[in-house]
Amino acid sequence: MTSPAPLPSRLIGVAERIPGSLSLLAGPSQGRVSLPVRLAWSGLTEFDVTDPRQRLTLYRTLMDCGQLDDIVRYVNATLLRRDWPRIRRLTARRVIALWERRLPELRA
Repeated sequence: MTSPAPLPSRLIGVAERIPGSLSLLAGPSQGRVSLPVRLAWSGLTEFDVTDPRQRLTLYRTLMDCGQLDDIVRYVNATLLRRDWPRIRRLTARRVIALWERRLPELRA
């Protein structure tokens, strides 16, 4: 009996989905964001970006499942910087390391 092949890493392609600069992030600083089904297939699909808990869920969903265009469209640079300490505590260290390598200003 052979053992099954290992599952691919969740980190494959993560680095390519991170924008090269915070200035590229054009997401809203207020209002609601409705994610397409390909990103939010269960649970919340609409998020109020002025609500810190909903925004945190939105940003973590985008970091996990979003493509570069999604991240640029829905994430706001100012709010991401503000939320980064919480995101750091709730997201896989390897994912955080990739984001901080690409966007070192998040570390501050």
